[in-house]
This record gives sequence, structure tokens and C-alpha cells, in this order.
Amino acid sequence: MAKTLLVCDCLGSQTVDAAALQAATGQSCGGCYSSLCTDQIEVAAKAIGQGDVMIACQQEAHRFLAVSEEIDAEAPAFVDIRDRAGWTDDTADTTPKMAALIAEAALTPPAQKAFDVVSEGTCLIVGANDIALAAAEKLSDTLAVTVLLAPGTEIVPNQNYDTVVGTLHQASGTLGRFQVRISAFQQSMTGGRGTPAMTAPRDGAVSECDIILDLTGGTPLFPAPDKRDGYVRADPKSPVAVADAVFAASQLVGTFEKPFYVRLETSLCAHSRAEKPACSNCLNLCPTGAITSAGEHVSVDPMICAGCGACAAVCPSGAISYDAPSGDFTFRRINTLASTYRAAGGKNATLLVHDDHGAEMISLAARHGRGLPANVIPLQVDALAGFGHAEMVGALASGFARVDVLLAPKTERDALVPQADLANAISPDKVALLDIADPDALSDHLFDQPKTPAIAAPILPLGSRRQVARLSAKALNPDVTTLPLPANAPYGAVIVDTDACTLCLACASLCPSGALGDNSDLPQLRFQEDACLQCGLCANVCPEKAITLQPQLDLTDAALSQTVLNEEEPFACIDCGSLFGVKSTVERITEKLANNHAMYQNPNAIRMIQMCDNCRINAQYHSENNPFASGERPRPRTTDDYLSKRRDH
Repeated sequence: MAKTLLVCDCLGSQTVDAAALQAATGQSCGGCYSSLCTDQIEVAAKAIGQGDVMIACQQEAHRFLAVSEEIDAEAPAFVDIRDRAGWTDDTADTTPKMAALIAEAALTPPAQKAFDVVSEGTCLIVGANDIALAAAEKLSDTLAVTVLLAPGTEIVPNQNYDTVVGTLHQASGTLGRFQVRISAFQQSMTGGRGTPAMTAPRDGAVSECDIILDLTGGTPLFPAPDKRDGYVRADPKSPVAVADAVFAASQLVGTFEKPFYVRLETSLCAHSRAEKPACSNCLNLCPTGAITSAGEHVSVDPMICAGCGACAAVCPSGAISYDAPSGDFTFRRINTLASTYRAAGGKNATLLVHDDHGAEMISLAARHGRGLPANVIPLQVDALAGFGHAEMVGALASGFARVDVLLAPKTERDALVPQADLANAISPDKVALLDIADPDALSDHLFDQPKTPAIAAPILPLGSRRQVARLSAKALNPDVTTLPLPANAPYGAVIVDTDACTLCLACASLCPSGALGDNSDLPQLRFQEDACLQCGLCANVCPEKAITLQPQLDLTDAALSQTVLNEEEPFACIDCGSLFGVKSTVERITEKLANNHAMYQNPNAIRMIQMCDNCRINAQYHSENNPFASGERPRPRTTDDYLSKRRDH
């Protein structure tokens, strides 16, 4: 639905064509203002009061939000076309880029799913005496504090907080539900004169708390400690860091809303089957340990999950998908940016994907440097690691000439690097990871980057991530039938050594995606490449080691249908003639057992190997040495039998 669009040239520091923006976006734009946040604030107040307004200014959003609260009106929407478009040294027209940013900002994001996390303020402080006790004094007014000191430390009782002695052996959980295990645990005994006596040390003491303040300066208690809610850590040698940690801990009381970052569909998970390992991509990459093995599928603890999105990017089946927001909405944003930019006359755009850190760099580059080129369109996402190969090639197929991902210092690169390599295998030299920390260097790199042409016939990215990746690959490679891919790619073929394969069909029975199958009428192993996840389960279960994986992307329609990987002539039952089994297998078994096994010295036993199930049972039952045979069946008793024994007859 069209909104009222208020645009401002920020005291003439940028060029804004209001009429062109209205024509390109469909938003109602009366004209361009110059000082909307100060001298012309009444114009903004009037528009906000009428409702359904978007203001093209992000820096002064707090002013306009204050106005909306003052007049009791709905908060306006905001879009930044100054730092991200108007403030630039590029002499090219920035109107197409501004239109794209406005159209993307007008999209309505899906409602985010979340749950409540409750912290009652019980806090465990671990550290050296002076640092830990000083922190406890500051926090005792707001938190229920317990200080854990090293074994052998003398305890001075304090009414404001508890002090215990021991060694923190293990910690698990997250904000509101930490569980700690302490060795050599001792408490002070109440009563007595002088220094209080201590209880006897005991191991395995277990307790719970809501917050852990770690001032030891040693190894963190958790992987990715910065991502563990409720775990606050600081270097005890830095008074500023300790003060910041104490303040952060004091704020962790109450009820907090935590998003469900990912959605798990266990039926699609290819983690394992029949205790045979297969895909463990998400397990290998999760920085917080939120993902664990749960038999044939994985399990995600939403309390520990920090929302990095790496699991969704590397999941080959789509069992784990990012849900804050969903992947479908990300593709909608990409397509809106690309299509609006083209419709407004823009050509050969570069998509610059970034997070909060990148947004700050772009702002600094615009205010104090060259800004972004007119053809570089920024896309801010919450989780850079979740922007995988499907999103990258989907953006290229939507009409972007390049995709650059601006890394942040804390970006999970173990997931992004292979995803970029895979995207470049599908569309060579079109995706880059920018590890640039200086705003001026970022601008210089983007301005010096050679212009490359975008795809001539853009697509609309719809469907699952696998479907978008395949559709995009076909659009980007119209004259290619098969693309070789790097190792561990989630697309590829299964190669079967037909000389070694016995058609036992163990691979088909356990294939989690149904890519491998059999034929109920003939001894065949069938394969559909489009469904193959390259999880490796088939190779792991094959008793003959006859299966290998070949990463590739078949862009022909043949990948969407089943092909026969191996087939043999069925064996005809020597008794009834019905087809069963595999001829070569039956003949090989017969050859190996005949006269070589005690149970098969009799020719009749050999014949049973060559019979179908029904005939084999009949032959076994009627054989001379049938172990299931019983004596002659007794003759049924009749009335005459009873009467013949009576004396009066």
C-alpha cells in the first residue's frame, strides 16, 4: 500500500528528485524539503498525524518518534537515502538507488516469533578476592550475589552477599537457567567467635543461577562467550572493563524477549540413519553449541542459539531455516531492490551485504569520505553468516552484477568462506568477501571496482533455497549443462561401481532425501540428482564400498527425473518361474555354498537357494529331514470310539 513519503535534501547536501522517486516507487511524495527535522518539523508532524508516512531520514528518527508520541500518533517508518545514497562523490544519478532503497523499506516484514526469558537476578561471581568482592559490593543492592573464591581463601562474612569457596568445575545453560558444578565446595559455618569455621570440602556440589560474572581472566566457561546470554566476562586487569561488566550484569534482571532464530524440521534432517553418520554441517559450525545430535536428526536449543544463521546457510536439506526473518523475506528484499533499481533506469548494480558494523562504516564513509558509488546498493541483514550461496546466486540472478559481503570483526567466517566459494563456482568471480575495516578503504575499493554486466534476463527467486539456487544457476549459465562444484557442496551425483555393487539396496533404504530408490519390479538402483544432498550416508552404509560422491550441478531436466545407476537380470525361481532377487547374486551364493558348507551338501538344499520365498517354504516343509515336521497326525476320535469302550455295548 502506498505511503506518504517525506524526503529532505538535508540542507542541500544531497540531490533528491522527488517527482522521479514518486514515479519509481508509487509512494506519494509532495516535494523535497530542506530542514524537515528542524525548521520544517511542523510539516512532518502534520504528516505523522495523518498516519501511514515514511520519512527518508534515519539519523533524526528519534526526533520524529518523539513527535509521534507527543501527538499520540502511529510511529512513522524510516529509510536512509542520505548516508547510503545521496552523500557520495559519484557524479552518476542516484535516483534509481534511492528508489530501490525506498521500495525495499516499504516491505512489511513477517511477524517475528519469540519467547520470554525470566531472570530473577541470582548472580554468581567468580574471580580473585579483591576484584570479585568489590564487584559483589556494587551488585548486592540489585542482585542476589554469591561470590565463589579459590580453595584455601579465608571468608569474611558479609550480610549483603554470600561467599563460598571452591573450584568451578563445569557450567551449562544460559540466562535464567545456568547450572554450575563446584569441586572442593566449602561454606562458612554460622556462629562462633573470630573467623568462621568452614565445612568439610566436598566435590560435585550443584547449584543454579541466572547470571554468571566471570572475572577470572582465564579460559571462558563457554564457547563463543560473547554470544552466551547472561554470561558476562571481563579482564580483571582492566578497571574499565570490570566496571562495564558489573553494569551489564546489573541490567540482567526481569523478563526478556528472545527470538526463535531458526526453525527445525526434523523429518528433513539428514544427520544419520540406522546409527550411520551422514550430515553434520550445522554441528561442526555452531559457535555456541546450541545444536546437538538427537539420533537421526539434530536438536536446537533456542535458549542458547545466538542467531548467527550459519546452520541455515550450510543445511543441505532445508531442515534448519533462518526465521528471524525468514529466507523468503530476504529473497523478496533482494528482488525488490533489483527490480526497482532497473525500473528507475539503473544498470549493473552491486549488492553490498552488511550488518550493524557495516552500517556504521557506510555512515562514516558518507559523512567524512567518498561514500558509496551510485551503483552499489546496501542490504543490511541481522546475520551475515546466514547469507549463503543461495542468497548470493539468487541476487545475481535477480539482476545484480556483483555481490559483496562486508565482513565484521565478529562474523562467523567458517560458514561464509565455503558459501562464497560455492557461489563463485556457480557464477565465477561475481561474489567477494570484503575484509575491510577502514571506511575510506571501503569507498576506494568500491569506486575502483571494475563494472561488470548484470544478467540480461533476471528471474524471480521463489521456492526453497535449493530451488532458488538451481533456478539461479540455470539463469546464470544458459549454455552450460553441468557445473563442477567444490568438495562438500550440497549438490551432486552418486557414482556407483557396477562391478562391485551387488544391488543389496542398503543405500536406497536409508537415503534420507529419497534421491536413491529401487524398482519393485526389477533389480535396479535408481537415482534422482535434484534430490541428492551429498550427505555421504550411502557411501557410509555400502558394504561393498561401491559408492562415491561427485559434487556437481546438473542444469538439465535430467536431474529432475530418475535414472538407473545399476541394474541386473532378475533370477527366475526354478520351481514356479517367478522372478526374484538378482541373478548374479543368486549364482554367486550358490557357487560359494555348494559343497563348501555343511548345510548345503545335499543337492535339494542347494535348490532351495534358487527358489522364491513361497517355493522355498514348501520345499522345506516337504523335505525328508524337515526340522519342523511332526509325527503322523492322530485320527479324529468319533462317537463310535467312545461307545466301543462301554461295557454295555
